[in-house]
Amino acid sequence: MANPNYRILVVDDLMDNLFLLQTVLEAEGYEVELADNGQLAIEKTESTPPDLILLDVMMPGMNGYEVTKRIRQNYNIPYVPILLVTAHDQPKATEGLSSGANDFIRKPIDFDELLARIRAFLQFRDRMQSA
Repeated sequence: MANPNYRILVVDDLMDNLFLLQTVLEAEGYEVELADNGQLAIEKTESTPPDLILLDVMMPGMNGYEVTKRIRQNYNIPYVPILLVTAHDQPKATEGLSSGANDFIRKPIDFDELLARIRAFLQFRDRMQSA
């Protein structure tokens, strides 16, 4: 089980995806917060920064790349690992990484892989903060 003190912000415009990710993450002991658009994700991150953000790339209005850029450009927000969730092929990875994302998870999501990456990024974040 994960440390229940870890908060993960899940951002997706589709309620089914939000519910599925919330169910999987909460079953692992994570505290989950939801946002159904990029602007809300930015506002939640500014007010109470999560420990990690799981961010869908394709959303109406502001896509995941733009959300990532805005979070990374806001120096009032502490470092938060951002994992982009995408159905796109590899060439788009450069855009996401250059916008400040830490990694990608491909759809359909392999939940074992997702959970392993989340654990790795949270451990890395903890080591950075204690250094």
